[in-house]
Amino acid sequence: MSMIRDLRAAVRPSLRKSSTPYNSYDATRDPSASSAVVDCAVYRDGRRLTEASCLTPREAMLRVREEGGFAWIGLHEPTEEEFAGIAREFGLHPLAVEDAVHAHQRPKLERYDDTLFTVFKTIHYVEHTELTATSEVVETGEVMCFTGRDFVITVRHGGKGSLRALRHRLQEDPELLSKGPSAVLHSIADHVVDGYIAVASSVQDDIDEVEIDVFSTPSKGSPRGSDAGRIYQLKREVLEFKRAVSPLLRPMQLLSERPMRLIDPDIQKYFRDVADHLARVHEEVIGFDELLNSILQANLAQATVTQNEDMRKITSWAAIIAVPTMICGVYGMNFDHMPELRWTYGYPMVLGLIGVVCFSIHRTLKRNGWL
Repeated sequence: MSMIRDLRAAVRPSLRKSSTPYNSYDATRDPSASSAVVDCAVYRDGRRLTEASCLTPREAMLRVREEGGFAWIGLHEPTEEEFAGIAREFGLHPLAVEDAVHAHQRPKLERYDDTLFTVFKTIHYVEHTELTATSEVVETGEVMCFTGRDFVITVRHGGKGSLRALRHRLQEDPELLSKGPSAVLHSIADHVVDGYIAVASSVQDDIDEVEIDVFSTPSKGSPRGSDAGRIYQLKREVLEFKRAVSPLLRPMQLLSERPMRLIDPDIQKYFRDVADHLARVHEEVIGFDELLNSILQANLAQATVTQNEDMRKITSWAAIIAVPTMICGVYGMNFDHMPELRWTYGYPMVLGLIGVVCFSIHRTLKRNGWL
């Protein structure tokens, strides 16, 4: 066993910061020091061992491999130094460890020897009283899951998406938890996808609100096209949502269809349900994107129509004003020989002519819908 451990340490030099690697989970460490571990427990026959609630990850691993069961270790935003000790003890691949520490990964499923590494994007809906051009609609986080034969290690990034409630709910179902680490992996996947469904429903409400505003009669002082910023912002948020959902389709398909040694056959059936729900959410998100494209185009078209109407009105009034401008300009040139220049009623006649012509033009344009 020590030979295998030495071999693993030899192929992972990137995790070492000095000749004596720092193990943040050493039992002799100052208990007041901060730690990324939020929970560490040993489960046997679907039940949490209460006497093992204060174990370090190393002690939990040793107990599991001596007495059976599996360990579930939860971490929140660990640093390289904090995660290095667990990576060595559980034989995690350096590439997966790097992804788990630095985050900002796309959803995926990878296999390293006897460990599955799964990345989930969590989505949280940001409540807002009014959707504006700068509103944040969805907030993303990440959950990485290392699944082995006798351990589950979850690494969470972001302020939302805590797994504490999920852990408690699983502990109330010993029959499911007795299936081992694959049951935890399924529950995490199901929890994440259920979050997608809830967020999709809230985003649908925002899209409906924008759609009603775009196609309703604009209020005074709120010209057509003023909703373009809101629509574009909402489209950006839907794109963020899409980046979380779409890449996860393939991993869920693999977990539900392809036999894997680390996935209990009974649990694999449950992954099909998760895959179906994910496919439904994916279709909704694609629909959101297409609908927002249509709403944005309609909004821009309405703005163009409004501009054309304004231009027609401006042109119409310019045509009316051109009549008195032309006549007054002609009579303002001070020539001696002008029609009706010396006539007593010439001035009121010209004013009357201007009024009649302007009235005729105005009536004609109004009849044609220009005014």
